Amino acid sequence: MNKLIFKDNFLFTNITLIVVNLIGLVFLVLGFHDNFEQNSIIFRVLGFGFLLLSSFGIVFYNGKNYMSDVSRVLVGGLFIVSGLVKANDPIGFSYKLEEYFEDGALAYRIKEWFSLPSFSLEFLIDYALFFSIVICIIEIILGVLTIIGGKMKLVSYLMLLMMFFFTFLTWHTANCNSNEKFKDRDTYLISDPIAKTKMDQAQYDSEINVFQDSDVLVIEEMKNPQCVDDCGCFGDAMKGSVGRSLTPKESLWKDLVLLYLIIWIFASQSSTKPNNKKQNILFISASMLVIVFFSWVFGWYFPVFFSIISILGALSILRYGGKYLGNHYGSILVLFLLSSTLVWYVYSYSPIKDYRPYAVGSNLIEKMNDGVAGIYENILVYKNKKNNKEKEYSDTSKEYFDSKIWENKDWELKTQVKKVILPTKTPSITEQFDPFISREDIGEYEMNLDIVKSKISDSMLTHISIRDYITDVSKIVLISSKSLDEGNWQNINRIKDIQKICRDKDVPCIMMCGESRESVNMFREKYDLELPVFINDGTELKTISRSNPSVLFIENAVVKAKYSARSIPTREEFLTKYFK
Repeated sequence: MNKLIFKDNFLFTNITLIVVNLIGLVFLVLGFHDNFEQNSIIFRVLGFGFLLLSSFGIVFYNGKNYMSDVSRVLVGGLFIVSGLVKANDPIGFSYKLEEYFEDGALAYRIKEWFSLPSFSLEFLIDYALFFSIVICIIEIILGVLTIIGGKMKLVSYLMLLMMFFFTFLTWHTANCNSNEKFKDRDTYLISDPIAKTKMDQAQYDSEINVFQDSDVLVIEEMKNPQCVDDCGCFGDAMKGSVGRSLTPKESLWKDLVLLYLIIWIFASQSSTKPNNKKQNILFISASMLVIVFFSWVFGWYFPVFFSIISILGALSILRYGGKYLGNHYGSILVLFLLSSTLVWYVYSYSPIKDYRPYAVGSNLIEKMNDGVAGIYENILVYKNKKNNKEKEYSDTSKEYFDSKIWENKDWELKTQVKKVILPTKTPSITEQFDPFISREDIGEYEMNLDIVKSKISDSMLTHISIRDYITDVSKIVLISSKSLDEGNWQNINRIKDIQKICRDKDVPCIMMCGESRESVNMFREKYDLELPVFINDGTELKTISRSNPSVLFIENAVVKAKYSARSIPTREEFLTKYFK
């Protein structure tokens, strides 16, 4: 009886310690968040205190496994949601990886730390999509295995390695300073036009040094890092649901919290066994609460459905897989097939949930005007020449003007700091969405548009933009292509049918791309396409649609439909749906 009472007290003590530990974790994160700057010291002291004392207590009272169990629920659920958000848009995540692989981004840390100015990660750019797909599939598999307790030794090692990598990535993003300099070394053939340009620049730029080695030139120069403002941890999901992405600092703390929880899982790996039936009910139920919460945050409940199917599939193969598949490797195979099928579908067609500003149902006018002007305060820092004391004033405050400190010769202005009161929020659709055509490139198809006819008489115009025209007309069809050469044109005849319908119904049908006029003319001639073609920024074309090409039907500035290259409707389908 006494042993039972002791055991119950022991359990209650550990539950209390785990709750205190998680509260300490929350306090610690808040203590380093910019929004809680005034109370940062209190939060940090409480956070560190609760975290250290409760961690010591958990170890002392043998509650390591309990803490690991709680961590498995939180980490497993979050890994599944994170993996699904990436799997929903693997192309978008690959764009973010490409940014990190550029020479002045992540590679500059290696160049500086190890004095390797020639080091580069640019060779990985061609494999960004592959890495994107692999990462999201691994996250989903690890998340499910963590919940059901499968292969925990392998899982804990892989999760720890992944989190070390992602934490390094977000640390780099949060601490990147675009004003710093690093030494970069590139090699060019003497015949390369870039080599000639660099040689000319070296004549007047002391930060560029040129060395000739047989038929190649070695260029050493000091460059500024290419800082990535958004780590892309949750793709466009945060922007589309919450209204903004995590800041680099917030992303870093998110990864630090996950790393902390995974360390508990790693520390208990040897004593963590696969779940029994009762444990499965408990772990799956608790994890589903985590998944439901984040699905609510992202406004997308598909992760709940996919998680249930994945977990049930992983458990079913354990029971009915027989000699060869009735194990956790069989579970991994099932999870791999489910995740791969999802990725194949969204890659071949479109994301299941479109978080971008051009999603079906989006009002383009609203998206163009949903930005918020920032509010900033200039803080003047004065330093006393005699005792080195400092005083801070807002440059618009009454206190500052009353002090007349600038007239006091004992004080000097040390620095000015811009304090953010309300951060600037750029509109969802920026000025990068601006389809235009140069005056000299206007042809007969562009001249058929009323907007071009009305503006061509203005001799002062060097180009004509149709940004406002797109939102002003009652109906318009936009065909967007990121690359004419790399597009999937198997349904080009359907596009031509849509163009003919639009012509008969007096509805504008316009194509947007980022190509030269020569490439546009060759493309139109190749496919006998009678379309007006306008130029737009390539980055924005990637945002409009992951598919190349895609067809958008817009009515009164609202996106009514968006079709990927594989799902462009037939003539009859298009007529029936939009021109009854």
